[in-house]
Amino acid sequence: MKVIVSPNAFKHALSAFDVARAIQKGVLNVIQDAECILLPIGDGGDGTGDLLIQHLGAETIVIQAQDPFGNIIDTSFGYLRSEQLAIIEMCYASGIRLVTPDKLNPLYASSYGTGMLMKRSLDEGAKKIILGMGGSATVDGGMGILRALGIKFLTADEKEIIYPKELISLVTIDTSDIDKRLLECEVVVLCDVQNFLLGKEGAAAIFGPQKGATPEMVIALDQGLKNFSEVVSRSIGIDMATVSSGGTAGGAAAGLFAFIDAKLVNGIEYFLDLVDFDTAIKNSDVVITGEGSLDEQTLQGKGPFGVARRAKQNGVKVIGLAGKVDDPENKLKPWFDIIMCINKIHVDLTTALRNTENNLIVATSETILQAL
Repeated sequence: MKVIVSPNAFKHALSAFDVARAIQKGVLNVIQDAECILLPIGDGGDGTGDLLIQHLGAETIVIQAQDPFGNIIDTSFGYLRSEQLAIIEMCYASGIRLVTPDKLNPLYASSYGTGMLMKRSLDEGAKKIILGMGGSATVDGGMGILRALGIKFLTADEKEIIYPKELISLVTIDTSDIDKRLLECEVVVLCDVQNFLLGKEGAAAIFGPQKGATPEMVIALDQGLKNFSEVVSRSIGIDMATVSSGGTAGGAAAGLFAFIDAKLVNGIEYFLDLVDFDTAIKNSDVVITGEGSLDEQTLQGKGPFGVARRAKQNGVKVIGLAGKVDDPENKLKPWFDIIMCINKIHVDLTTALRNTENNLIVATSETILQAL
């Protein structure tokens, strides 16, 4: 029996690699001679870059860069020298993981450090940059990244803007010193959401609160991004507000699209193509995927849906495992042969997270037998 194990990470519990290993144990507990191929996935969220670095065999380059609040930290990116390909995780320099909850403040958090990583990758000779944008602490429309790459954002009195709270005062944008090497470098942004930049479903409203924004901050951030978008439209004729997935990473995707012609792609589809997933699943009997929650949002470009769709296209059965399953209208049913919540009884979140590995092993052993 050939089993493809392709889960996403279970947020706050296990990495995608650790989830895959737990599922493998569950399979081998009941089918000792099963062939398990571990292909953990990322859809652009936190950890996607690490997976690509491992899948592609890229080296890790360690540098110093700014964290979201300007502190100098050691961080890194992946570089596949033979392909002149850089793999950068926004969360490594501009991530919420770098900030204690009491220090979160998106009015002052900058993505500048991610721009420093991009600039260093250009120094290494990169002609292509893949940028995973999950887990950011910022809602700055990518202004910090763009500043690190040479663009200046100015007020009416030509004072340079640094913080997102100042975007409301933006009047002019000076691109004369932009790093010209970007003209010969393809930038690909992996997106796992489809949100636009502004409004009730925009970067500030949807993602601001998880980055520490109060309701008042959300309003201020959205107004700043709106002004940013309007100035960009007047300056270079690109409407950041209408870019699908432009709200990714606090609007950074929209900013990179506008100024460096970044390609915003569906993260999971791009990932699966890059690791040649379709070839891997040929002649397999079942694919096991999952993440922390399987719900209607899963169908909006999340990793498990991408895996399930590819499996169905190849006539392969699909098992979906999750810490939480919320599908009252059975919208997931056409894509998954079996869906199981790994938490059998109602438990508090802390307990559920602590028991994730064991629960995955047990749930896999049960569902793999059902799939036979």
